[in-house]
Amino acid sequence: MDRRQFLLAATAAVPALMLGGKVFAAPASSPRFLLVFLRGGYDANNMLVPYSSDFYYESRPTIALARPDAGNPKAVRALDANWGLTPALAASMGPLWDKRQLAFVPFSGTDDLSRSHFETQDNIEAGEAGDARRYSSGFMGRLSGVLRGSPPIAFTDALPLSFRGAGDIPNISLKGGGKAVFDDRQSKILASMYQGTSLQAAATDGLQLRQEVAQDLQTEMVAASRGAVNARGFAQQGQRMATLMRDRFRLGFVDVGGWDTHVNQGGADGQLANNLDQLGQGLASFADGLGEAEWNKTVVVVVSEFGRTFRENGNKGTDHGHGTTYWVLGGKVNGGRVAGQQVAVNAASLLQNRDYPVLNNYRDLLGGLMRRTYGLSDADLATVFPGAKPRDLQLV
Repeated sequence: MDRRQFLLAATAAVPALMLGGKVFAAPASSPRFLLVFLRGGYDANNMLVPYSSDFYYESRPTIALARPDAGNPKAVRALDANWGLTPALAASMGPLWDKRQLAFVPFSGTDDLSRSHFETQDNIEAGEAGDARRYSSGFMGRLSGVLRGSPPIAFTDALPLSFRGAGDIPNISLKGGGKAVFDDRQSKILASMYQGTSLQAAATDGLQLRQEVAQDLQTEMVAASRGAVNARGFAQQGQRMATLMRDRFRLGFVDVGGWDTHVNQGGADGQLANNLDQLGQGLASFADGLGEAEWNKTVVVVVSEFGRTFRENGNKGTDHGHGTTYWVLGGKVNGGRVAGQQVAVNAASLLQNRDYPVLNNYRDLLGGLMRRTYGLSDADLATVFPGAKPRDLQLV
């Protein structure tokens, strides 16, 4: 636990957090913004399903979700004439959709065509045009700098690139595991305590096993998550996040890992559906934890570095893609609709004959959203997203 995390934990019961000589206590009337980053590139095509497209069903012979059918609990829920919501989110996000507090923006993303987890994640967090990025500065950090009365927090192991450049920002991990229980130094100390005893071999072997198990978890999917809490952990921490952001903080960032579904992705059931279920539970818990009055002052945006290939692969999964679907939630969100620029979902509309094109650039989309949420000037927006052309999709 570093100094920021220690101070945050130690002051959990007081009305304001003192950190680096600054008091973090948000004015009651100020808006609240939370960015949820799904690391690994989630398959938006099996979340917001283009059920009116025959091409969707041709492209996904084993993982496609069934068209709307009131008698089939595994069918998608029709949101409009073209788009349906996965049944994995029916219980958690369905009520928010019904209250018009949830909108989706398909064909969203960046200009980055590398399809690299790390490059595209950095591209989004830096928030700069093209390939330009300053690793000392992120767009959430710059947003924090132009706002007043909006204390920031990151629900991460370490300060994310998004918040770099904004000074001493508190971060607190939502994870309870995933790393070795003891580091090398601690392991050596513990092993030395049993040296020369009948338990020496057992202790040494046990500590070594712990280290090996932790190292074995470093697969591509774990690496793509960059240490983010998994979806199950996020589901359990929604209330905790709400408690902290309700009284003290107004800008938040959290990342959720486990979305790199190359193999056995599943359809209405399986690993993607389970992750979406847990994600939805966490977001619903966050909204409930804030309470109606505070939820009405809150905007949550869910993003991912990219989407997945439109066609399933030979392993019944999907590979790295380009365009994805963003979520916008909040008590006063102009929801109950699928927003932004769109095209018909067919083979001719695919980018490079493989995935969704990006028609709604994330910098323009977030710039327009932040202008409406905070009343930012052109100069402020140019600081947060240099060179962007903010688009007002009237999401708030």
